[in-house]
Amino acid sequence: MPQRRSHVAPSAAQTELASALAALRESMDAPLDFPDDVIAEAEAATAVVPELDLREIPFATLDPEGSRDLDQAFHLERAGTGYTVRYAIADVPGFVVPGGAVDVEARRRGQTLYAADGTIPLHPRVLSEDRASLLPDVDRPALVWIFELDSAGIVSDFRLQRALIRSRAQLDYGTTQDALDRGEDGPAALLPEIGALRLEQERLRGGASLNLPDEEVVRGDDGTYAIERRRPLPVEEWNAQLSLMTGMAAATLMLDAGVGILRTMPEPDGAAFDTFRHQTEALGRPWTSGAYGDYLRALDRTDPLTLPVLEAASSLFRGAGYLVFDGQAPDDAVQAAIGAPYAHATAPLRRLVDRWVLALCLAVSNGEPIPAWIRSSLAQLPALMQESGQRASRLNAATINSVEAALLTPLIGSTVDATVIELRGERAAVQLTEPVVTATAPIPSEARPGDVVRLRIISADIGTGEVEFAL
Repeated sequence: MPQRRSHVAPSAAQTELASALAALRESMDAPLDFPDDVIAEAEAATAVVPELDLREIPFATLDPEGSRDLDQAFHLERAGTGYTVRYAIADVPGFVVPGGAVDVEARRRGQTLYAADGTIPLHPRVLSEDRASLLPDVDRPALVWIFELDSAGIVSDFRLQRALIRSRAQLDYGTTQDALDRGEDGPAALLPEIGALRLEQERLRGGASLNLPDEEVVRGDDGTYAIERRRPLPVEEWNAQLSLMTGMAAATLMLDAGVGILRTMPEPDGAAFDTFRHQTEALGRPWTSGAYGDYLRALDRTDPLTLPVLEAASSLFRGAGYLVFDGQAPDDAVQAAIGAPYAHATAPLRRLVDRWVLALCLAVSNGEPIPAWIRSSLAQLPALMQESGQRASRLNAATINSVEAALLTPLIGSTVDATVIELRGERAAVQLTEPVVTATAPIPSEARPGDVVRLRIISADIGTGEVEFAL
C-alpha cells in the first residue's frame, strides 16, 4: 500500500486559508459560472441514439472515491488464450453541438480545473456529472473501444462503435485495491493480469514512467484542508494502461486517415541524458546501462534517495505538446515516454481535445468523411490546450503553496527536519518531515540530495503562499 500522509491546517488559519483559496479562484483567468444560454443548451441537449445495444455487458467504472464526472467504463474477459477488453468512453460528441453555446464555452475553458474548494468544470454539471457521465445503473450512450489481446497483451485487433451501455458498479481505487489484494472476484479481477502484460509491452516499446508521488489538496467534511502525498496504487497503474492502449489506438486510426491531433513528447537529447547520468552518480544510485525507463522501473520506492532521483528524472519528461496534421501523417509521431504514437481520447468530460479525437476516430471507424467542423478547428486546439494547461498548473501550484503556508503558520520560529531533494544553487528543494511540506530553502554548502538538514521557519504567508526558512 502506498504511503499516505495528510496534515490538516490548524483551525486558527482556516478562515484566512478559505479566503485565500477563494481569492485564488477569482484571480484565475477562468470563467467560474456558465452563461444562461450555455446552461439552457446543456439542459436541452439530447444525445445521438446508438443503434448498437450493449446494456447486457456488465461495465464498471474505476475512479477516485466520490467522483461524478465518469469518463470511462471497462469490461474485461478472457477470450481463448487472450482477452477481450471493452473500454467505453462518455459520448460527449453526441451531446455537444459543434459551434453551439456549450461548444464555444468549452473552447474558452479547455479543461476542468480542480481547486481545493471545488472544481471549475469544462461542461455544465448537468452534462459532466449527470446526463453524459457513465454513472452506475443508468443507460448511457458511449463510444466503445473493443480490443482483442493475445496471451502477451498485444493488441491483435480493435474497433470503435457508438453503443448504449449500462454501468453496473462504480469502483474506487482504494476499495478495489484492497479487494484485489484479498483475491476477491469482481469487475476488476482481470485488471492486474492485463495491466501487468501491458506494462511489459510498455517496457518492450522502450516506454518510461516517472510515477512521482501524487500531491493533492483535499478538503475534509469539517471544512478543513490537508495535503495528501502518496505513491499511486498498483490498480491505478493497471487502469492507466487501458487508457494508454486506447490513446495509441486512436493515434493509429488518425495516422492511417492522414488527419488528426497527437499528444507528443520529444526523446530527451544527449545533453539531458548526460546531466541525468551525472545526477544519479552524485546521488549514489548511478544509471550505468540500459534504457532510462528500465532504470526508473527498477528503483526501490522505499529508498529515501529514490525521490531525489525521480525529481532529477523529471527533466527527461519535458516538452509535451500537441501535433496537428491534415493531408499527410507526420514523419515523427512517437510520444517518447510511451514509446508509440498517442492521442488524448479517454477524458472528453474533462478535456477539450478528446472530443475532437473521438469524433474523428468514430468517422474513420465507420468509413465516413471527416466532419467539416473538425477539419476547420483542429489547428486551434494546441493553443487552447496549452493555455488551459498553464492555467491548471498555476492553480494547482498556488493552492498547494497556500495550504502549505497554513500548515507552517503555527510553527513560525521553530525548527524542523527537512530532506534535500534537488540542489538549486545556494538553495534547494526540500521536503519537511512533519508536517510534510515541499519548499525551497537555504542549505549548508556541503549538503547533498538525500541529506537531512535542520531549518528554522521564519515566516509563512497564507495569502501569497510564500514561506521563508533559515539554517
